[in-house]
Amino acid sequence: MAERFMEQKAQDMFRIVYACGACKIQRTKCGDNCVLAPYFPSDDPHKFLQVNKLFGTSRIVKILQDIPVEKREEGVKSMVYEASARVHDPTYGCTGEVHRLQKRVLRLQSQVEVTEADLQNVQADLVFLATGYYNAGEIKNNDESIVLEDDEDLFPF
Repeated sequence: MAERFMEQKAQDMFRIVYACGACKIQRTKCGDNCVLAPYFPSDDPHKFLQVNKLFGTSRIVKILQDIPVEKREEGVKSMVYEASARVHDPTYGCTGEVHRLQKRVLRLQSQVEVTEADLQNVQADLVFLATGYYNAGEIKNNDESIVLEDDEDLFPF
């Protein structure tokens, strides 16, 4: 009887030492069928703490049980992202981050358009310079003529 008691105590100590992050925060025993153990390791209890603060333990378990097993990792990543976004922006959360990223994409797209227009202008200038307007050291520019010295390059770059 005492031997069985000692064996049970050793198993309980093993579970306490290696409890998942969720069970560690809740100060409960982490059983073999703990739904949260694969997704909230004991070495990162802060991860569960943030998610728990936003969703609550029972809701986290319910969400995970509603998700197919092969997609639960992505579900947990999504909950962790939402929780960390709420820490940084309590009002809008990840929606605010999505909005900021959309504005940034629009800004970058307009910069690309401006850069493409500049590139087309430079290419047009190069075509203008390379197509017969350069004749015997002389570039005809509208009404005036520019004479190049022998040591000047047409393309200084």
